[in-house]
Amino acid sequence: MRIAILDDYQACVRTLDAYQLIQDRDVTIFHDSVRDEGLLEERLKDFQVLVVIRERTPLSARLLERLPKLRLISAAGLFPNCIDRDACNRLGIDTVDGSGSGAPTAELCWALILASRRNLVQEANALRAGLWQQSLGRGLRGQTLGIWGYGRVGRQVARYGQAFGMDVRVWGSDRARAQALADGHVPCEGRSELFAESDVLSLHLKLVADTVGIVTPADLALMKRDALLVNTARAELIAPGALPAALGHGRPGFAAIDVFEHEPAGAASSALIALPNVLATPHIGFVERENYEAYYHAAFSHVLRLTEG
Repeated sequence: MRIAILDDYQACVRTLDAYQLIQDRDVTIFHDSVRDEGLLEERLKDFQVLVVIRERTPLSARLLERLPKLRLISAAGLFPNCIDRDACNRLGIDTVDGSGSGAPTAELCWALILASRRNLVQEANALRAGLWQQSLGRGLRGQTLGIWGYGRVGRQVARYGQAFGMDVRVWGSDRARAQALADGHVPCEGRSELFAESDVLSLHLKLVADTVGIVTPADLALMKRDALLVNTARAELIAPGALPAALGHGRPGFAAIDVFEHEPAGAASSALIALPNVLATPHIGFVERENYEAYYHAAFSHVLRLTEG
């Protein structure tokens, strides 16, 4: 049974302990990202098993119909919403989710907040250039941390904010606000309050049909001129073009982002990445060795269950 592992950007899968589960199988690992369906069909037509990670490679119903040998798609992490699961069910292709932790994303979110407020990248680069103390950073204690979406990651970020002496405010579903209140945080009265009063606002919503473009230009226009917007969730939560336009108008004053509408980010994202009031990282929130071990151990275990009957 032939197994393909897709989108191993860092060529790291073979270095994982989890890889020992399938190292004696017929495995092919692809390190590049291919979106053209014709090329994908030619590449994947002879494989019975695909191991995928997050939303790196979309698999449409049309493409899946052209992969007659495919029997299993095993996801490292949650099953990607860019793969047509209904088509898989119709075609008899088994689909299984993996497991992982939201902790790495919460940690990166906080790293982006600290780096943005203290100008760490600019100051480090200036020091390399022989310069000394080029800016005044901003502290976090006593400031308002707004969180939209209070799931596993949002809840952890709220704890970090509390540890740093911030006033944590939460907006989300009725259930999310009730949980935030039970955890000792203050739910916002509405989304306008969240955007208008947050010094740091972090997005932690899941990307589903109802949340695509949920952050509008009008929302961003309510933010303070010295506020920081952080997005380690999904780029599509923000209406297309709204963030660069808002940053150009100075509301918010700064953004830290780890996610893009098209990944790997290329020319379409270059204008946003190049803005002086943006700190951007290449979707590394979940890219951490311990998390990858958990992701791939679960994914490969599912593969073995199929190959061993």
